[in-house]
Amino acid sequence: VARRAPAAADTAAQHLNAVTLVGRFSGSDPERQLPSGDTIVAFRVVVDRPSRARAPGRSTIDTIDCQAVSASVRRAVARLHPGEVVDVRGSLRRRFFRGPGGVASRYGVEVAALHPIRSG
Repeated sequence: VARRAPAAADTAAQHLNAVTLVGRFSGSDPERQLPSGDTIVAFRVVVDRPSRARAPGRSTIDTIDCQAVSASVRRAVARLHPGEVVDVRGSLRRRFFRGPGGVASRYGVEVAALHPIRSG
């Protein structure tokens, strides 16, 4: 049986790059301009990871690097305080940069929307 190559619409419908995080804002770096001309604010979100069955009661965390590119998200980041719980929506991006050992890369979440979660 011959297989047909997927049509462009079929392929696009199967792909999804969406990230949702709910965790604690741990602070941000100063705003900086990339060589591309984009202004960016880097920050981190600390997310509790559920304990595994073989290590009950032992908690671990993940610290996720995030980047705010849009002006509205950069303003939202500026209003946050360390320890505040946030809902972050975006997509996973791989950024390339020149380091001391040559070209390197790093993954992070490019944030499309960020909202503080108010308790009470």
